[in-house]
Amino acid sequence: QVQLVESGGGSVQPGGSLRLSCAASGIQISIYHMRWYRQAPGKQREWVASITIGGSTNYADSVKGRFTGSRDDAKNTVYLQMNSLKPEDTAVYYCNVASAYWGRGTQVTVSS
Repeated sequence: QVQLVESGGGSVQPGGSLRLSCAASGIQISIYHMRWYRQAPGKQREWVASITIGGSTNYADSVKGRFTGSRDDAKNTVYLQMNSLKPEDTAVYYCNVASAYWGRGTQVTVSS
């Protein structure tokens, strides 16, 4: 049974930082591209970042230069380092593997 567990969310002030983690079980992520998505209240889920099998990354324009994705295949875990957070980054953040499996998400709230 594939399980993804996101963690690391919380409440921060604008300009703050958070590091999200997504731990996978039941699947070896080393053979998959990994993706982060987010969903803000009243909005559709949107793609945030991709981390390829080789560790290359791609980002949505809205987070480029502020967010950094990474992976540790030995730990079967992916990360999303989020810096210079803005109120518009407030959302539930999800990781995704193989375009099929989702975690339950972790809440990020950016507010003064």
